[in-house]
Amino acid sequence: MITDRTDDMSRGAFGAASTADDVLAGIDLSGRTAVVTGGYSGVGLATTRALAGAGARVVVPARRPEAAREALAGVEGVEVDKLDLGDLASVQAFAERFRDRHATLDILIANAGIMACPETRVGPGWEAQFATNHLGHYALTNLLWPALAAAGNARVVSVASGYDPESRIRWDDVQFASGYDKWAAYMQSKLANVLFAHHLDLLGGPHGVHAFSVSPGWILTPLQRHLEVGEMVAAGWIDGDGIPAPGLFRTPEQGAATQVWAATSVELEAHGGEYCADCHIVGDSPVDSGEASRLWTLSADMTGLDLVR
Repeated sequence: MITDRTDDMSRGAFGAASTADDVLAGIDLSGRTAVVTGGYSGVGLATTRALAGAGARVVVPARRPEAAREALAGVEGVEVDKLDLGDLASVQAFAERFRDRHATLDILIANAGIMACPETRVGPGWEAQFATNHLGHYALTNLLWPALAAAGNARVVSVASGYDPESRIRWDDVQFASGYDKWAAYMQSKLANVLFAHHLDLLGGPHGVHAFSVSPGWILTPLQRHLEVGEMVAAGWIDGDGIPAPGLFRTPEQGAATQVWAATSVELEAHGGEYCADCHIVGDSPVDSGEASRLWTLSADMTGLDLVR
């Protein structure tokens, strides 16, 4: 797809211990444009650095642009812009600015997200995790669709989490109006990321746009900012001194590996819509196409956007 490397990436070449730099070694992304939401913190920052290091022009839309510029100081080939995924007007404004400056978009990595936050409502009363993690990225992809389609061979990577094929969207109460559960809301938003990528690939494939969802694995990053220390100790993630449990977490650079692999691997040229982890397609986790189509329709109704066609 986006590589000059000729020695291909045979299945099994990369895994849980691989880093984003390992995956991109020998790949030249010069002349390519990427957007990485949340690309200035945690796994997103590692992703931005790796893509830029391989020669890509990386646009990092950020809710806090000044913090993003500080985090990315010294990284060549990066452009920071303003974006609040929980605000559709902000998404629209960013997309317009992007299209004014860039004719094509080769890689869109929907990485930004929030996890297990207190009950929060954004926009027209939407539950914040579903709105930020899913609806904002759904809207962004639709509004950037002309640039993605114009690239000729673009990829969209939706950063999800663990995936249970038996899980379902809470169709009767997507917004948790009947009672909020921070973890159930988070997992619903991450399931939405998987379903979104699956249906986007179905629609985008004829235009040369393919989509994948990925799990970065367990990583300690600012994503855990809404969790109390005692909660993480009780879960066995860290001990009383804040030291991570041995062998449980990987580094941000390792977490970024699967998303840059999904964005660039020639191995995936014959695939699309798949859920990936540890730089592999997870073959035993088939995505429910009916649920994916239903979510797309719901998202179109909620945002008023359905431009991928």
